[in-house]
Amino acid sequence: MATSSASSPTLASRVPAFFADNGPGFAVSVVIAVAAQFLSDHYGAPAMLMALLLGIAFHFLAEEGRCVPGIAFTSKTVLRIGVALLGARISVELLIGLGPALIGLVVAGVILTILFGLLGAKLLGRGWRFALLTGGSVAICGASAAMAIAAVLPKNEHSERNLIFTVLSVTILSTIAMIAYPIITAWLELDDLAAGVFLGGTIHDVAQVVGAGFSVSNETGETATLVKLIRVTMLAPVVLVFALIIRAYAEDDPAEGGKRPPLMPFFVIMFLVLAAINSFGLIPSFLQGFLADLSKWALLVSIAAVGMKTSLKTIFDVGGQAIILIVAQTVFIACFILFGLTYFAN
Repeated sequence: MATSSASSPTLASRVPAFFADNGPGFAVSVVIAVAAQFLSDHYGAPAMLMALLLGIAFHFLAEEGRCVPGIAFTSKTVLRIGVALLGARISVELLIGLGPALIGLVVAGVILTILFGLLGAKLLGRGWRFALLTGGSVAICGASAAMAIAAVLPKNEHSERNLIFTVLSVTILSTIAMIAYPIITAWLELDDLAAGVFLGGTIHDVAQVVGAGFSVSNETGETATLVKLIRVTMLAPVVLVFALIIRAYAEDDPAEGGKRPPLMPFFVIMFLVLAAINSFGLIPSFLQGFLADLSKWALLVSIAAVGMKTSLKTIFDVGGQAIILIVAQTVFIACFILFGLTYFAN
């Protein structure tokens, strides 16, 4: 009885403490998202792009102060909620519409980008650990892949530095791609399906894929999200293969403590569950509309937070060879997917 009464106040205090910690940063993200939507409604600018650019302008809020925890929470958790809810708008018909050839193109892009990273690292004098870390993050899902891959790589004195560099680089490159790639799709006159495959198959992080896709059209955004999640689901087998190869051939290193990230993120599972339910026609139209609006605002708010966490100047503080390698990997996967789309179009 005493134990129950003693634990109750602690449990009850978690909710207000959570809002006290995350409320300011979340509130700022909401304000930026509303401003971005206002600009979109009145001036025709893409809301996602406006949220990102306005967020970058308020980057100082993510460096120190009361907003830092809430910005981190919004950029990660609210984003995942928004992507998961997108599943209510996806059906198996869209996947069938992609076809096995385009799915094969995306999978081949992941594998070849990792192999290209190994070759590039050897030519530039970088180690294989760095090649797998950067190649996997570029090929699969950016920062999330970098953290998962880092968990299975043997540790050395450069491990932490390489991880920080990779996370930072793929975030910045994704931000640049979110702005530049929709312009490229318009210049190449890609249709909504091809544009979605290109954006989802090349941009590193989920947030920027969603932002770039929906800045073109709803169909492009949905296709880009689906293609991106195909890449995300490859995280599990890729990390498993890395772990098996490392255990078989790499030198033994003492295992370090730490909690590994899940190989199949929960938001991906929820996305697929909602997509499966929608494919059977079990989501009423009114509920589908509500979930679509909720997803839209969750993504807009989270991308504002992603913008606040992004500092474009920091990319110049790292080594030149490392920058060349990760940029080359990014260009490689973009060119490969574009080549594949051109091949299938003919």
